[in-house]
Amino acid sequence: MFKIQTLNKIDPEGLKLFPLNNYEIASELPNPDAIVLRSFKMHDMELPSSVKAIARAGAGVNNIPIDKCTENGIVVFNTPGANANGVKEAVIAGLMLSSRDIIGGVNWAKTLIGEGDAVGSLVEKGKSNFAGQEIKGKTLAVIGLGAIGVLVANAASALRMKVIGYDPYMSVKHALKLSREVTWVEGIQVLLQQADYVTINIPLTPDTKGYINKDKFAMMKDGVKILNFARGGLVDHKDLKDALESGKVSKYITDFPDEDCLKMDGVISIPHLGASTAESETNCAIMAVEQVREYLENGNIINSVNFPAAEMERNGGSRILIANKNVPNMVSQISSVLAAEQLNIDNMLNKKRDEIAYNIIDVDSATVNDSVKEKLMAIDGIFMVRIINAK
Repeated sequence: MFKIQTLNKIDPEGLKLFPLNNYEIASELPNPDAIVLRSFKMHDMELPSSVKAIARAGAGVNNIPIDKCTENGIVVFNTPGANANGVKEAVIAGLMLSSRDIIGGVNWAKTLIGEGDAVGSLVEKGKSNFAGQEIKGKTLAVIGLGAIGVLVANAASALRMKVIGYDPYMSVKHALKLSREVTWVEGIQVLLQQADYVTINIPLTPDTKGYINKDKFAMMKDGVKILNFARGGLVDHKDLKDALESGKVSKYITDFPDEDCLKMDGVISIPHLGASTAESETNCAIMAVEQVREYLENGNIINSVNFPAAEMERNGGSRILIANKNVPNMVSQISSVLAAEQLNIDNMLNKKRDEIAYNIIDVDSATVNDSVKEKLMAIDGIFMVRIINAK
């Protein structure tokens, strides 16, 4: 019986994929095998030694202590692409809000309460104060062509915008989904110089913190509109304030407001609604649960942020899972231990990611004793061993 702890409300359509005959699910329970969460901040949480996996029902994992999890052999999953359509639609809404003063007009219209029959004529008289521009024919620069960026680019192209994209790390999978109408450029300066609108669709990392700053603003047209539905830290707010005051930036639409943003003129602050749709929450929960099950039941790793991707079909026997430092001579030492225990290797997969190697080893025995785990853990450099005996 596997124990699953939930740290947030997880969509029931996802949770019901845990078979009740083999899984116990609760928000509080001792010694969980896995944790499923959304935005709960885990950095100050004591991680039970029983935890083997943590799944974030969403893309961002800033709320999870990744390094600590890796040291403890805990595989951390996220759900890239599951909420992509919801965020895409929010970005398109942001495009409209940045172009047409809909929010200002709505707020002004409410001031007409009490004017009775005069409301209609007052609306016609005052509407010119909220005129805007159409997005058709304008140039949208898309920074980051991952799951969300590609959807945004394609949707904007369908709305008859001229779309240019930039992503030095674009995958073949996402490239194949990109509309032929979208122009891909190799340099960020070439991209920004042409843009009437800029949308940011990249992850927040130490390298991308403050990615949009005074240097990037200097490359842009005067009056550019910027949309950030990715992460707040991607834009340097001090430089943004200067750019807004000078007219370099005419509007900044963010889904990640802080107090600085709330004080700035020209900023539309949306309270992190990009993926706040019923469909997104369901899709994220389903993907998170499927990934946790695949890891707990078979040791396969799909969409991990700290371990290498690794999938291998089961052969009917027992399966040994090993995580070790990516150093020479590890496979030979592992093989020697198994040979000494009279365990024949039927199939083996070794995958590496940065400083970590992950091994899936199928053996011909129906059961593998705990003593094998102890001997493998005694090898210098191995920090996690799991045994999944034959079904």
